[in-house]
Amino acid sequence: MAEVVANSYTMKPLNLLLLSILISTCCGVKSVTDKTTSEETNAIVETVPQETPEVPESAKKIITPESEAPDEEINGIEESAKDPRPGDIVEVHEIEDSQVEIQVFDHSLWNQLLQKHVSDQGNVNYKGFRADRSRFSSYLRSLSENPPQNSWSKDETLAYWMNVYNAFTVKLILDNYPTNSIKDIDGPWSQRFIKIGEKWYTLNDIEHRIIRKMDEPRIHFALVCAAVSCPRLFNKAFTAHNLEKDLVMLTKGFLNDNTKNELSKNSVKLSRIFKWYGVDFKKNGSSLIDFLNKYSDVVISPKAKKSFKDYNWKLNE
Repeated sequence: MAEVVANSYTMKPLNLLLLSILISTCCGVKSVTDKTTSEETNAIVETVPQETPEVPESAKKIITPESEAPDEEINGIEESAKDPRPGDIVEVHEIEDSQVEIQVFDHSLWNQLLQKHVSDQGNVNYKGFRADRSRFSSYLRSLSENPPQNSWSKDETLAYWMNVYNAFTVKLILDNYPTNSIKDIDGPWSQRFIKIGEKWYTLNDIEHRIIRKMDEPRIHFALVCAAVSCPRLFNKAFTAHNLEKDLVMLTKGFLNDNTKNELSKNSVKLSRIFKWYGVDFKKNGSSLIDFLNKYSDVVISPKAKKSFKDYNWKLNE
């Protein structure tokens, strides 16, 4: 019995050792199995194609308030925009480089009326203007209620007064229509019938005391006096953005129109506008011939003989 017990105690450590080895082996198998399963899973994931939905071209740009326009367009708006004063009328124009120009006064109604009732040659349909009297009166009222502000640029201010002069000249004719000539109206340039803001003006006030003092001689080919020999009534409203281009075009057109001026190298027969306002064309030591040669189709000699044409005051219709 003692031997059996002794053998039993002798075997117990061995059994424990065997049991320990068996447990360790089983755990190792499980660990290897888990590792293999993980590696196989990763391999499967790597070999499965990852399909990405095709995005339409139109949806590739995320539209946000900050990205609704290209940077150059946003910068262009910031650089060209001016802060309008309270009460100013704002007019937005698209321009060639996709920027936006902000005008402080809206002349679009005047532009529409001119396009509708004035030909490319400057012939005015006064009957058509009379039929559109309510819209025309609306534009005149907007001019009266929104005088230029100190914050306006020179071109914005000049374009405004030029439109004022031409629009109220048309009004003067309509108030006295039918008439054969503006000169048949009693004191046409001295009538105080133009209200801008709180002040009343004559056509003479606007031309001589405002527009001419802005030192731009080419206005003489843009302001109209409703007569055949006057510059044509341009059938587009003046705006700050187009002012330089339009003044060049109108000056060239008037000067090279042989019904208004006859030009050659050694002789010029000019519109009386060059006689009445001669001082305006002689700035900074330049002569009248110097001015003419900037816009003439022919080169005029400084010694060219000058004379002036008769003026036709017949109504420009």
